Amino acid sequence: MSFIISGDIHGTIDIDKIIDFFAEHEDEYTADDYLIICGDVSACAFLDDEEVKVRKILQELPVTTLFIDGNHEHFGKLNSYAVIDWNGGKVHMITDKIIHLMRGQVFEVNSRKLFTFGGAYSIDKYRRREGISWFPEEIPTMEEYEEGWENLEKADFKVDYIFSHTAPGEVAAYMGYGEMSDDEAELRQYLQRVADNTEFTAWYFGHFHTDDVVNDTFYCLYDELIVVS
Repeated sequence: MSFIISGDIHGTIDIDKIIDFFAEHEDEYTADDYLIICGDVSACAFLDDEEVKVRKILQELPVTTLFIDGNHEHFGKLNSYAVIDWNGGKVHMITDKIIHLMRGQVFEVNSRKLFTFGGAYSIDKYRRREGISWFPEEIPTMEEYEEGWENLEKADFKVDYIFSHTAPGEVAAYMGYGEMSDDEAELRQYLQRVADNTEFTAWYFGHFHTDDVVNDTFYCLYDELIVVS
């Protein structure tokens, strides 16, 4: 079993990297493998026709797609799905092969523990319309922060992989993104607290539209896909 990990796809704008990957690795992956997208997916999109295209592409992949939410998601649609338990954590089951891993959850997938925490701040929200192309739910609530910490406590602060959309504060600063909106500052500080107190093998995130590796541990993904087991 493998995890194929991708950064943002922004609907069909950046989905070609996924199409090309599976075309290049035809017959190498099966229903036992997972594609994990680190936010800004548009499986629940601002535009209905874009949503249909994205879901069709992901549904036809040989693997199951797991994703965390970014800041550019239609949270009205996303949060309309029933919350169900899946592999130890809460999810929105968008389709049988497209699953939203909710914030602050610990999942056990084929003996690997995953901690997930989506969300980020939209620096372009000034040109978006609330409830149509921007949603305040992009920023986590205090309840989500607390639930995430409680779930890590239950896991003795030991997981294999962590998936977020934005990065812990120190990692973002190292990459040159030290300045941030006050809205995202709290989220990055929270993620930094998670990083400082949790034992994990690797942390994967997107959001910054670049490919970078910090301390051989924190992987920012955009154009590249990474495969881990």
